[in-house]
Amino acid sequence: MSACNYQPPRWLRNPHLQSMLASSRVRLRRGQQLLAGSGALTQELMLDGGDGVRLQAWHSRLPGAPPKALALLLHGWEGSAESSYMRMTAARLLEQGFEVVRLNFRDHGNTHHLNPGIFHSCRIDEVVNAAADVAQRFAGLPMVAAGYSLGGNFVLRLALHAPAAGVPLLHVASVCPVLDPAITMDSIERGPAMYDWYFRRKWTGSLRRKRALFPELADWDDSVLKLDIRALTGWLVDHHTEFGSLQEYFDGYSIAGNKLAALQVPADILMAADDPVIPFTTFDHWQLPASAHLEIARWGGHCGFIENLRGDGFSERWVAQHLAAAVG
Repeated sequence: MSACNYQPPRWLRNPHLQSMLASSRVRLRRGQQLLAGSGALTQELMLDGGDGVRLQAWHSRLPGAPPKALALLLHGWEGSAESSYMRMTAARLLEQGFEVVRLNFRDHGNTHHLNPGIFHSCRIDEVVNAAADVAQRFAGLPMVAAGYSLGGNFVLRLALHAPAAGVPLLHVASVCPVLDPAITMDSIERGPAMYDWYFRRKWTGSLRRKRALFPELADWDDSVLKLDIRALTGWLVDHHTEFGSLQEYFDGYSIAGNKLAALQVPADILMAADDPVIPFTTFDHWQLPASAHLEIARWGGHCGFIENLRGDGFSERWVAQHLAAAVG
Protein backbone atom coordinates (compact mmCIF):
# COMPACT_ATOMS: atom_id res chain seq x y z
CA MET A 1 0.00 0.00 0.00
CA SER A 2 1.41 3.39 -1.01
CA ALA A 3 0.23 6.99 -0.95
CA CYS A 4 -0.85 6.80 -4.60
CA ASN A 5 -3.50 4.26 -3.55
CA TYR A 6 -5.42 6.95 -1.68
CA GLN A 7 -8.17 8.08 -4.06
CA PRO A 8 -10.97 9.70 -2.03
CA PRO A 9 -14.34 10.51 -3.61
CA ARG A 10 -14.51 14.00 -5.14
CA TRP A 11 -16.56 15.43 -2.27
CA LEU A 12 -13.72 14.47 0.11
CA ARG A 13 -10.91 16.21 -1.78
CA ASN A 14 -11.11 19.53 0.04
CA PRO A 15 -8.17 19.74 2.51
CA HIS A 16 -10.09 21.79 5.10
CA LEU A 17 -13.01 19.36 5.05
CA GLN A 18 -10.59 16.46 5.48
CA SER A 19 -8.79 18.18 8.36
CA MET A 20 -11.95 19.10 10.26
CA LEU A 21 -13.68 15.76 9.71
CA ALA A 22 -10.59 14.05 11.15
CA SER A 23 -11.74 15.13 14.63
CA SER A 24 -15.47 14.73 14.03
CA ARG A 25 -17.92 12.68 16.07
CA VAL A 26 -18.37 10.38 13.08
CA ARG A 27 -14.69 9.47 13.26
CA LEU A 28 -14.78 9.17 17.05
CA ARG A 29 -17.69 6.73 16.84
CA ARG A 30 -15.95 4.78 14.08
CA GLY A 31 -12.81 4.46 16.18
CA GLN A 32 -14.81 3.26 19.17
CA GLN A 33 -16.68 0.78 16.97
CA LEU A 34 -13.57 -0.69 15.38
CA LEU A 35 -11.64 -1.12 18.61
CA ALA A 36 -14.61 -2.53 20.50
CA GLY A 37 -15.40 -4.85 17.60
CA SER A 38 -11.88 -6.26 17.63
CA GLY A 39 -12.60 -8.12 20.86
CA ALA A 40 -9.39 -6.82 22.41
CA LEU A 41 -8.74 -6.79 26.14
CA THR A 42 -7.48 -3.37 27.26
CA GLN A 43 -5.83 -2.38 30.52
CA GLU A 44 -4.16 0.74 31.90
CA LEU A 45 -0.37 0.98 32.21
CA MET A 46 1.50 3.59 34.25
CA LEU A 47 4.85 4.12 32.57
CA ASP A 48 8.11 5.49 33.95
CA GLY A 49 9.07 8.70 32.18
CA GLY A 50 12.20 9.19 34.31
CA ASP A 51 12.85 11.71 37.10
CA GLY A 52 9.57 10.79 38.77
CA VAL A 53 7.44 11.48 35.68
CA ARG A 54 4.50 9.14 35.18
CA LEU A 55 2.80 8.71 31.81
CA GLN A 56 -0.43 6.80 31.31
CA ALA A 57 -0.92 4.31 28.49
CA TRP A 58 -3.48 1.73 27.41
CA HIS A 59 -2.41 -1.78 26.40
CA SER A 60 -4.66 -3.84 24.11
CA ARG A 61 -4.30 -7.47 23.07
CA LEU A 62 -6.43 -10.15 21.49
CA PRO A 63 -7.12 -13.03 23.91
CA GLY A 64 -5.76 -16.40 22.88
CA ALA A 65 -3.82 -15.11 19.89
CA PRO A 66 0.00 -15.15 20.13
CA PRO A 67 1.20 -11.69 19.07
CA LYS A 68 3.99 -11.21 16.55
CA ALA A 69 5.06 -7.73 17.72
CA LEU A 70 4.20 -4.73 19.89
CA ALA A 71 3.29 -1.29 18.53
CA LEU A 72 3.54 1.96 20.51
CA LEU A 73 1.20 4.73 19.29
CA LEU A 74 1.64 8.49 19.85
CA HIS A 75 -1.16 11.03 19.40
CA GLY A 76 -1.13 14.65 18.22
CA TRP A 77 -1.20 17.90 20.18
CA GLU A 78 -4.30 18.07 22.41
CA GLY A 79 -5.36 14.64 21.17
CA SER A 80 -5.16 11.59 23.40
CA ALA A 81 -4.91 7.82 23.48
CA GLU A 82 -8.67 7.81 22.88
CA SER A 83 -8.56 9.92 19.71
CA SER A 84 -10.28 8.36 16.72
CA TYR A 85 -7.09 7.76 14.75
CA MET A 86 -5.44 6.13 17.77
CA ARG A 87 -8.29 3.68 18.24
CA MET A 88 -8.59 2.99 14.51
CA THR A 89 -4.86 2.36 14.17
CA ALA A 90 -4.94 0.10 17.22
CA ALA A 91 -7.79 -1.90 15.68
CA ARG A 92 -5.96 -2.25 12.35
CA LEU A 93 -2.76 -3.34 14.11
CA LEU A 94 -4.62 -5.89 16.22
CA GLU A 95 -5.93 -7.35 12.95
CA GLN A 96 -2.30 -7.69 11.83
CA GLY A 97 -1.34 -9.66 14.95
CA PHE A 98 0.13 -6.88 17.12
CA GLU A 99 -0.32 -6.00 20.73
CA VAL A 100 -0.75 -2.23 21.02
CA VAL A 101 0.17 0.41 23.60
CA ARG A 102 -1.46 3.83 23.18
CA LEU A 103 0.49 6.46 25.12
CA ASN A 104 -0.89 9.67 26.58
CA PHE A 105 1.61 12.53 26.60
CA ARG A 106 1.85 14.55 29.80
CA ASP A 107 -1.34 16.61 30.35
CA HIS A 108 -3.27 14.81 27.60
CA GLY A 109 -6.31 12.66 28.10
CA ASN A 110 -7.25 12.57 31.77
CA THR A 111 -3.68 12.77 33.06
CA HIS A 112 -3.21 16.39 34.17
CA HIS A 113 -2.97 15.26 37.79
CA LEU A 114 -0.01 12.92 37.27
CA ASN A 115 2.81 15.49 36.94
CA PRO A 116 3.08 19.09 38.21
CA GLY A 117 5.05 20.59 35.30
CA ILE A 118 3.16 21.45 32.12
CA PHE A 119 3.51 19.67 28.79
CA HIS A 120 5.66 21.16 26.07
CA SER A 121 6.89 19.70 22.82
CA CYS A 122 10.55 19.42 23.83
CA ARG A 123 9.82 16.81 26.51
CA ILE A 124 11.22 14.04 24.33
CA ASP A 125 13.25 12.45 27.16
CA GLU A 126 10.18 11.32 29.08
CA VAL A 127 8.69 9.75 25.94
CA VAL A 128 11.97 7.92 25.26
CA ASN A 129 12.01 6.68 28.87
CA ALA A 130 8.39 5.57 28.61
CA ALA A 131 9.21 3.68 25.40
CA ALA A 132 12.11 1.99 27.21
CA ASP A 133 9.69 0.97 29.97
CA VAL A 134 7.32 -0.50 27.36
CA ALA A 135 10.18 -2.38 25.70
CA GLN A 136 11.22 -3.85 29.05
CA ARG A 137 7.69 -4.94 29.95
CA PHE A 138 7.21 -6.69 26.60
CA ALA A 139 10.77 -7.83 26.09
CA GLY A 140 9.79 -10.93 24.16
CA LEU A 141 8.15 -8.96 21.33
CA PRO A 142 9.71 -6.98 18.47
CA MET A 143 8.84 -3.29 18.95
CA VAL A 144 7.65 -0.68 16.44
CA ALA A 145 6.01 2.72 16.86
CA ALA A 146 3.80 5.20 15.01
CA GLY A 147 2.57 8.75 15.52
CA TYR A 148 0.34 11.42 14.03
CA SER A 149 1.02 15.18 13.63
CA LEU A 150 2.96 16.24 16.75
CA GLY A 151 3.03 12.54 17.63
CA GLY A 152 4.55 11.94 14.20
CA ASN A 153 7.26 14.44 15.11
CA PHE A 154 7.77 12.72 18.48
CA VAL A 155 7.98 9.25 16.94
CA LEU A 156 10.74 10.33 14.54
CA ARG A 157 12.67 11.93 17.42
CA LEU A 158 12.08 8.77 19.46
CA ALA A 159 13.61 6.78 16.60
CA LEU A 160 16.53 9.21 16.50
CA HIS A 161 17.24 8.75 20.23
CA ALA A 162 16.34 5.05 20.51
CA PRO A 163 19.73 3.44 19.77
CA ALA A 164 21.62 5.53 22.35
CA ALA A 165 18.83 5.01 24.91
CA GLY A 166 18.82 1.24 24.42
CA VAL A 167 15.25 1.17 23.09
CA PRO A 168 15.08 -1.79 20.65
CA LEU A 169 12.91 -0.02 18.10
CA LEU A 170 12.77 -1.85 14.76
CA HIS A 171 10.72 0.55 12.64
CA VAL A 172 8.51 3.64 12.89
CA ALA A 173 5.66 5.11 10.85
CA SER A 174 4.83 8.82 10.93
CA VAL A 175 1.74 10.57 9.52
CA CYS A 176 1.82 14.32 8.80
CA PRO A 177 4.64 15.03 11.27
CA VAL A 178 5.27 18.62 12.34
CA LEU A 179 8.57 19.46 10.63
CA ASP A 180 9.30 23.12 11.33
CA PRO A 181 7.13 24.34 14.24
CA ALA A 182 7.65 28.00 13.30
CA ILE A 183 6.16 27.40 9.85
CA THR A 184 3.30 25.40 11.33
CA MET A 185 2.55 28.30 13.68
CA ASP A 186 2.49 30.66 10.68
CA SER A 187 0.10 28.32 8.85
CA ILE A 188 -2.32 28.23 11.79
CA GLU A 189 -2.24 32.02 12.09
CA ARG A 190 -2.65 32.72 8.37
CA GLY A 191 -5.09 29.94 7.60
CA PRO A 192 -8.84 29.80 8.20
CA ALA A 193 -9.78 30.99 11.69
CA MET A 194 -11.20 27.57 12.56
CA TYR A 195 -7.71 26.15 13.05
CA ASP A 196 -6.63 28.82 15.53
CA TRP A 197 -9.99 28.51 17.30
CA TYR A 198 -9.78 24.72 17.50
CA PHE A 199 -6.25 24.47 18.87
CA ARG A 200 -6.54 27.46 21.20
CA ARG A 201 -9.87 26.28 22.65
CA LYS A 202 -8.49 22.83 23.45
CA TRP A 203 -5.16 24.15 24.76
CA THR A 204 -6.60 26.82 27.06
CA GLY A 205 -9.08 24.28 28.39
CA SER A 206 -6.17 22.00 29.23
CA LEU A 207 -4.27 24.84 30.93
CA ARG A 208 -7.32 25.77 33.02
CA ARG A 209 -7.60 22.18 34.14
CA LYS A 210 -3.91 22.14 35.08
CA ARG A 211 -4.27 25.40 37.00
CA ALA A 212 -7.16 23.98 39.03
CA LEU A 213 -5.11 20.92 39.98
CA PHE A 214 -1.86 22.79 40.78
CA PRO A 215 -2.79 26.33 41.84
CA GLU A 216 0.59 26.83 43.50
CA LEU A 217 2.38 26.19 40.19
CA ALA A 218 -0.05 27.70 37.71
CA ASP A 219 0.84 31.40 37.41
CA TRP A 220 -1.20 32.07 34.28
CA ASP A 221 -4.42 33.99 34.83
CA ASP A 222 -7.35 34.44 32.46
CA SER A 223 -5.73 37.45 30.81
CA VAL A 224 -2.82 35.21 29.76
CA LEU A 225 -5.20 32.56 28.45
CA LYS A 226 -6.88 35.19 26.23
CA LEU A 227 -3.64 35.79 24.32
CA ASP A 228 -3.43 34.60 20.73
CA ILE A 229 -1.74 31.26 20.14
CA ARG A 230 1.70 32.72 19.35
CA ALA A 231 1.71 35.09 22.32
CA LEU A 232 0.45 32.37 24.68
CA THR A 233 3.14 29.97 23.47
CA GLY A 234 5.78 32.68 23.98
CA TRP A 235 4.53 33.47 27.49
CA LEU A 236 4.64 29.81 28.54
CA VAL A 237 8.09 29.33 26.97
CA ASP A 238 9.36 32.34 28.95
CA HIS A 239 7.82 31.25 32.26
CA HIS A 240 7.83 27.44 32.15
CA THR A 241 10.77 26.26 30.03
CA GLU A 242 14.53 26.73 29.96
CA PHE A 243 14.48 28.21 26.45
CA GLY A 244 15.57 31.80 25.93
CA SER A 245 13.18 32.60 23.09
CA LEU A 246 10.22 31.27 21.16
CA GLN A 247 12.46 30.47 18.18
CA GLU A 248 14.89 28.56 20.39
CA TYR A 249 11.96 26.51 21.67
CA PHE A 250 10.77 25.81 18.12
CA ASP A 251 14.29 24.76 17.15
CA GLY A 252 14.29 22.37 20.11
CA TYR A 253 11.73 20.09 18.49
CA SER A 254 12.11 20.88 14.81
CA ILE A 255 12.94 17.93 12.56
CA ALA A 256 13.33 20.08 9.43
CA GLY A 257 16.45 20.42 7.28
CA ASN A 258 19.06 17.87 8.28
CA LYS A 259 17.81 17.29 11.85
CA LEU A 260 17.12 13.61 11.04
CA ALA A 261 20.42 13.01 9.24
CA ALA A 262 21.64 10.62 11.97
CA LEU A 263 18.42 8.55 11.97
CA GLN A 264 19.26 4.84 12.05
CA VAL A 265 15.85 3.27 12.71
CA PRO A 266 13.95 2.71 9.43
CA ALA A 267 11.00 5.07 9.04
CA ASP A 268 8.01 5.34 6.71
CA ILE A 269 6.45 8.81 6.50
CA LEU A 270 3.08 9.74 4.98
CA MET A 271 2.22 13.35 4.17
CA ALA A 272 -0.45 15.08 2.11
CA ALA A 273 0.44 17.63 -0.56
CA ASP A 274 -2.63 19.67 0.41
CA ASP A 275 -1.99 19.70 4.19
CA PRO A 276 -3.18 23.15 5.38
CA VAL A 277 -1.25 22.95 8.67
CA ILE A 278 2.09 21.64 7.37
CA PRO A 279 2.67 23.38 4.00
CA PHE A 280 4.04 21.40 1.09
CA THR A 281 6.92 23.89 0.85
CA THR A 282 8.14 22.61 4.22
CA PHE A 283 9.40 19.50 2.45
CA ASP A 284 11.64 21.41 0.03
CA HIS A 285 14.79 21.35 2.14
CA TRP A 286 14.02 18.24 4.19
CA GLN A 287 17.06 15.99 4.14
CA LEU A 288 16.20 12.40 5.02
CA PRO A 289 18.69 9.56 5.43
CA ALA A 290 18.48 6.37 3.38
CA SER A 291 16.67 4.70 6.30
CA ALA A 292 13.63 6.96 5.86
CA HIS A 293 11.04 6.74 3.07
CA LEU A 294 8.64 9.63 2.38
CA GLU A 295 5.33 9.09 0.59
CA ILE A 296 3.22 12.06 -0.48
CA ALA A 297 -0.49 11.68 -1.19
CA ARG A 298 -2.23 14.20 -3.43
CA TRP A 299 -5.08 14.61 -0.95
CA GLY A 300 -5.67 14.02 2.75
CA GLY A 301 -5.51 17.39 4.51
CA HIS A 302 -3.94 17.31 7.95
CA CYS A 303 -4.18 13.77 9.35
CA GLY A 304 -7.45 13.21 7.49
CA PHE A 305 -7.11 10.70 4.66
CA ILE A 306 -10.80 9.88 5.14
CA GLU A 307 -12.25 7.42 2.65
CA ASN A 308 -16.04 7.37 3.08
CA LEU A 309 -19.09 8.50 5.03
CA ARG A 310 -18.34 6.01 7.84
CA GLY A 311 -15.11 7.87 8.55
CA ASP A 312 -12.73 5.04 7.66
CA GLY A 313 -9.16 6.27 7.22
CA PHE A 314 -6.49 5.36 4.70
CA SER A 315 -3.66 6.44 7.02
CA GLU A 316 -4.59 3.99 9.78
CA ARG A 317 -4.47 1.08 7.33
CA TRP A 318 -1.27 2.48 5.81
CA VAL A 319 0.42 2.53 9.24
CA ALA A 320 -0.71 -0.99 10.10
CA GLN A 321 0.41 -2.48 6.80
CA HIS A 322 3.81 -0.76 6.81
CA LEU A 323 4.55 -1.80 10.38
CA ALA A 324 3.37 -5.36 9.69
CA ALA A 325 5.66 -5.54 6.65
CA ALA A 326 8.56 -4.27 8.78
CA VAL A 327 8.29 -7.13 11.27
CA GLY A 328 7.59 -9.76 8.60
